[in-house]
Amino acid sequence: MIELVSSSGPIADSFIPLLVDFPFERNYVESIIYVSLYVSLTAVLISTIVSLPIAMLVGFSEFPGKGFVVALINTGMGFPSVVVGLVVLFTVSNQGPLGTFDLMFTKEAMIMSQFVLATPVITGVSLAAVTSVEGGVRDAAYAMGGTRLDVALVTIKEARYGIVTGILAGLGRAISEVGSVLIVGGNIASADGTSITRTLTTAIQLEARQGRFELAMILGVVLVTLVLVINGIVLRLGGGRV
Repeated sequence: MIELVSSSGPIADSFIPLLVDFPFERNYVESIIYVSLYVSLTAVLISTIVSLPIAMLVGFSEFPGKGFVVALINTGMGFPSVVVGLVVLFTVSNQGPLGTFDLMFTKEAMIMSQFVLATPVITGVSLAAVTSVEGGVRDAAYAMGGTRLDVALVTIKEARYGIVTGILAGLGRAISEVGSVLIVGGNIASADGTSITRTLTTAIQLEARQGRFELAMILGVVLVTLVLVINGIVLRLGGGRV
């Protein structure tokens, strides 16, 4: 089979490594995909649970320092990931407040790092979506005897497409992150190639530095495909309005 491919010309020759190497890297690739999805989806799920109440509270309330809180959220959306990685690394180190839990270079530390990165993004976009809902909608809910919870649910329903966009943005930042997860996770794989803390992004960086460009390209295609599939699922559920 290899001879048949190579006889078709120089272009086909460049694809020989893809056809030959990929089957033997299956366990390696599958474990990396699993770690990436597990860490990113868990971090975004926790971040969503935390971000939505914050967005609702800030959006509906008037309190001293509200402008500062909004500015802080917006600043967090562009916070340098390596700084987040360093802060989380210190937090879980032996000298840090969570040192007794032995979280250094674990998936849990990576989830913490991605949570910190995704939360301002989801909160900021959700806050913008919530505040964009017309005041008349909330007034109508109150007029019909709705409680604060009822009004909050109505607002979330009206702002659901913007909120989903924020969640997607948070997931995009989490799953594409390199610096912070490399610092707190260590990019570790076992002797048989099974990923322990190696994600798609850190694996791409490693394989490219080692000159294994074919495998790096495969991992890159997998990463892009995952993002497209997740976006496609959300678009399907949202009727194409997200």
